[in-house]
Amino acid sequence: MLTTAQVLAENNFGDTRTGGLAGPMGLFLILLLAAATILLIRNMNARLRRLPDRFPQQSGPADHTRTDAAVADPTDGPTAQESRPGAPNGSEQRRNG
Repeated sequence: MLTTAQVLAENNFGDTRTGGLAGPMGLFLILLLAAATILLIRNMNARLRRLPDRFPQQSGPADHTRTDAAVADPTDGPTAQESRPGAPNGSEQRRNG
C-alpha cells in the first residue's frame, strides 16, 4: 500500500535531465518580453512627444447665467457635478487637436 508521502514523492514527469529545454526556453521568453516592453515604451514616448504642450481651451456657447462649478474636495462627500452638454469626449478632442 502506498502512503501519501510516497505518492507525492513519485516523479510523474519523466527524466528531467534529458532534453534540457526549460532553461533556454525561459531565457527566450524573458528576452522576448523585454523586447516587447522596450518597443511599447518607445511607441508611447513617440506619441507623447507629438502631443501639444497645452491644449486650447474649448470655447463652447457663452452662457453667462450659470457659473462653472469649482473643484470640490473629494473628502467632503458626494456632490453633484455639472457636465457641459456639448463637451467633446476624449476621441473628439483628439480629432480636433
